[in-house]
Amino acid sequence: MKRYFFLFSFFALFIAKSQAQVGEPYIHDPSTIAECEGKYYTFGTGGGGLISEDGWSWHSGAERPGGGAAPDALKIGDRYLIIYGATGGGLGGGHNGRILTMWNKTLDPKSPDFKYTEAIEVCSSDGMEDQDAIDPGLLLDPTTGRLWACYGTYFGTIRLIELDPNTGERVKGNKELDIAIDCEATDLIYRDGWYYLLGTHGTCCDGVNSTYNIVVGRSKSVTGPYIDNVGRDMFHGGGKMVIAAGDRVCGPGHFGRTIIDEGVEIMSCHYEADFERSGRSVLGIRPLLWRNGWPVAGDRFKDGTFEIESERRGYALELAVDFVRMQQERQGWFNRQQMQQPAKPVPNQTLDEVKGSWPAGDIAVRCGDYMFRPHQRWTVTAVPEKGGYLGGPYYKITIEGTERALAATANKEVTTVPAYSGADEQLWRIEQLTDGTFRIMPKVIPGQEGLNTKFVLYSAADSTPTLAVYDLNSDNSKWNFRYH
Repeated sequence: MKRYFFLFSFFALFIAKSQAQVGEPYIHDPSTIAECEGKYYTFGTGGGGLISEDGWSWHSGAERPGGGAAPDALKIGDRYLIIYGATGGGLGGGHNGRILTMWNKTLDPKSPDFKYTEAIEVCSSDGMEDQDAIDPGLLLDPTTGRLWACYGTYFGTIRLIELDPNTGERVKGNKELDIAIDCEATDLIYRDGWYYLLGTHGTCCDGVNSTYNIVVGRSKSVTGPYIDNVGRDMFHGGGKMVIAAGDRVCGPGHFGRTIIDEGVEIMSCHYEADFERSGRSVLGIRPLLWRNGWPVAGDRFKDGTFEIESERRGYALELAVDFVRMQQERQGWFNRQQMQQPAKPVPNQTLDEVKGSWPAGDIAVRCGDYMFRPHQRWTVTAVPEKGGYLGGPYYKITIEGTERALAATANKEVTTVPAYSGADEQLWRIEQLTDGTFRIMPKVIPGQEGLNTKFVLYSAADSTPTLAVYDLNSDNSKWNFRYH
């Protein structure tokens, strides 16, 4: 968390184009999102943090003693380890900082088990060396069980230390390692044999003028060296871009990774300024994609009218109605005189031209060749008042120009009902997978208790959509949204 000597302070509405969450998602330097007893938590600079019941709408209420800056949170066993910087970052005019850890059995401040242990110092900086003990990030290595913390700012190096995963203390005799420069607010993650160092580059704490962005390097060893996509060592200023400003939010920093399901991941951060919210610092959640072994932020899904295309074959989801031919004077080599006339656009078939032939009740769905026809064009609209999930609101999916809505049935099939009623089986969770495709999941299945987290829209055959158990390794589970 960079601070300049001339800076003296830090700098429930649904915004369709905003990348930030709804409610009051105001936070700076958020920790990686942690789940506890069905709720989501993230902690920020200055103490406290945010809570969400569903992962989409956020409000204040998380509690963290000690104040300080830029915490991180990690569940280890049945406890939560919190790490944070007590000072440093130029706060108070210097870079003499301390990093501390503490434990809690729960993150719910209303629980009788809610009690933090006494904070333990694990490292420090004296303000004279080229190092700044602030902005820590945690990694519990899934291959070894060893616990690591990275920390530091632009003022000197990014360092790596090892902690004891049972106590949160510094491993006795552990010597810190310098692994990067020219970044801050670092985090470590592991995937498929690679360790990734995510660092925040650019300037912060200047509202809409902040240039923060997140970059990455990778290594086969947790101790580095961390090399970017063109061979530059992060110890010499390298780093591949993960996320930068866009969509009227700027200054993304403080990366966190959350795995929701196999092939379903999100990244959290803050945006230094949301242009739709007075330029305030807000929590951001984006899909996390993996391209050629590198993490990159996906785009939040936005409302629109689309072809919904099966990854299995490339066919389009459509109403199971009769195909209505379009009338057209034949064009071609066999009518040379006609070919001398100016070309003109052929208008699309309209809803009014075909809807009279559609049944009045429920209409089944199928997949077929996409032909720009009304029975193949789906309008996807967020329904924020119906809540959401970690990273997005629920959506209704209707035929363009109508209220005919896609719905799940009790026998795990899909159909369309004549009009959207707001019933939970007509609401859909749309998540971008790590390969860039999407899974489409009904909020509930009629007759089954609780939210559906298992069954997705599934192409059982080239032309047969249904609901089936999500399988990342099968293209039957995957869809694309094409804008035409």
